[in-house]
Amino acid sequence: MKTSRGVGILAVTAAGVLAVAACSSGGSASGNSIKASGSSAQKNAMTEWINSYQQANSGSTIDYQANGSGAGIQDFINNQTSFAGSDSAIKDADLQKASQRCGTGPAINIPMVGGAIVVAFNVAGVEKLDLSSSVVAQIFSGKITKWNAPAIASLNPGVKLPDAAIVQFHRSDSSGTTDNFTKYLQASAAKDWTTAPGKDWTAPGGQGAKGNDGVASSVKSTPNSVGYMELSFAQDSKIPMAAINNGGGAVMPTTETAQAGLASATVVGTGNDLSLKIDYANKAPGAYPIVLVTYEITCEKGLQGGALTLTKSFLQYTASDSAQGMLSGIGYVPLPASLLTKVNSSVNSIS
Repeated sequence: MKTSRGVGILAVTAAGVLAVAACSSGGSASGNSIKASGSSAQKNAMTEWINSYQQANSGSTIDYQANGSGAGIQDFINNQTSFAGSDSAIKDADLQKASQRCGTGPAINIPMVGGAIVVAFNVAGVEKLDLSSSVVAQIFSGKITKWNAPAIASLNPGVKLPDAAIVQFHRSDSSGTTDNFTKYLQASAAKDWTTAPGKDWTAPGGQGAKGNDGVASSVKSTPNSVGYMELSFAQDSKIPMAAINNGGGAVMPTTETAQAGLASATVVGTGNDLSLKIDYANKAPGAYPIVLVTYEITCEKGLQGGALTLTKSFLQYTASDSAQGMLSGIGYVPLPASLLTKVNSSVNSIS
């Protein structure tokens, strides 16, 4: 996992940003500690950011546990953390509970990390694979069970596909990555995907693994397997990834193509809540369609003392040009400039 590359250089450039952040949040963040948990998709980004932040703010500690979006939201509701990371916006009953926890103000969704969900595979002798949204849906719903099935072979002429059973891995924990992936399948391949989307995997068949890192490890160690995970985990594990054809041509997942896929996302939240609507059925050429945004969920008002100071200071850093600039090098997608302006306003509203 990429946990320290460039940290020494970035800590120096981040120091000025962090000093400004500390002042604007009402004082120095040094000497405080907070806990946060949630999305495993953003784990690698959080590791880089926390290392850089703590080097530039001696004495400050951010403890982030990548236990899955669902668990992170529950930790926040239960007042065990200062913010939660979730690949889906908190809403409905969970939002009401989170706002009750905050007490004096609402809980808000703040987009922070863009990413791509990839379909990674481990098939001997196969390094390149094109898949349509329909075929992806049929693989993960158990309708296509062999690698040399005609539906896969027709998309990959000249590729030697084995007469072997497909071993499918999905998330075993409550996951925003699963929520986004199943929303994609529903939006782009409704005829082949009839299971309702959600954080918990409910489609038949397959094997569960915990976290993006768990799915990546399972796919890498299991011949003839396939699984969905955030881009950086497939890159770190050096697992081949499929190009996805949503109707505009097969597109490989990269920072650039995922950025194009996220370009059509629109803000549907109100005030300082920046919940986004993602177009999972995007057919634009060169736009990778299976994308996500990880939100940091916290109290607009209600955090107290050192937790308020450090949470606001750290999120001001993660929303800075310096921190966002780190993302493309570690398998993530920086937020578009127009959205980042709104994100900074949202973070600055925390009080």
